[in-house]
Amino acid sequence: MSVFNTSKLEISTFFLIGIPGMEHAHIWVSIPICLMYLIAILGNCTILFFIKTETSLHEPMYYFLCMLTFSDLGLSISSLPTMLRIFLFNATGISSDACFAQEFFIHAFSAMESSVLFIMSVDRFIAIYNPLRYTSILTSDRVVKVGLVFAAMSISVVLPFPFILKRLKFCKKSLLSHSYCLHQDVMKLACSDNRVNIIYGFFVALLSILYLVCISVSYMLILKIVMGIASHKGRLKVLNTCVSHICAVLIFYVPIITLAALHRFAKNVSPVIRVIIADIFLLVPPLMNPIVYSVKSQQIRNLVLAKLCQK
Repeated sequence: MSVFNTSKLEISTFFLIGIPGMEHAHIWVSIPICLMYLIAILGNCTILFFIKTETSLHEPMYYFLCMLTFSDLGLSISSLPTMLRIFLFNATGISSDACFAQEFFIHAFSAMESSVLFIMSVDRFIAIYNPLRYTSILTSDRVVKVGLVFAAMSISVVLPFPFILKRLKFCKKSLLSHSYCLHQDVMKLACSDNRVNIIYGFFVALLSILYLVCISVSYMLILKIVMGIASHKGRLKVLNTCVSHICAVLIFYVPIITLAALHRFAKNVSPVIRVIIADIFLLVPPLMNPIVYSVKSQQIRNLVLAKLCQK
């Protein structure tokens, strides 16, 4: 009988979920999800292509946009395999090693996106505070170095995640609560001591909140400068340069904050709502950021329209 005692067996396969209660409609749900992934990957690749090939876009702001686009592509590609397997083929199983690898990449690219959004807020502050010295302060070499440093920091911060999960034993539960693997989701299934995971996960979450606080401080300083501009038209012109970045910040952070609030204050809320918001976190930013920047950036918009007219 001990062979069938699940408390003695160590689990090597986890099971993800699609949308609870809508398993029969997963094939139909897969259609908009596939379209969202396709548009996101196509849109981000288009942005990268134009920034690489057009010398007029070889400016600090667009280099940072290139980093944001790379992070969005990473988020899309990291979650694409499991999401499509679930909704297209109803294949919910994932090995522990594959799950740990996926959660590493999702957290790494999420951390990278947080850091890039922070860098972009500093970029906007410098451009507004000291526009005459903007290009001399943010030279191409400095932009590359800053990008590499923050990318290395993002990877270093989440690198321990797979290893501290690997040391845990999973022997009772194997059903995860999202359509992809996350550190905080996986560690809750452990039947061994996971205090190290909880403490380190809290530390990483604090870093993300710190980035958001720094972004908020940057915009407070920007607003202070804008309020000092005499003309109403001048204020609007300056603020218009920040609209794309503000939209990117909201698109990225609103689902995270909403999901955290639901877990903390609305524990009885329907699992469907939690799953949908968690999926929005990975699907919407890579989809919307290229659209927002293409619409709001006149240079990118003109290049895209010119290319379409040629076609």
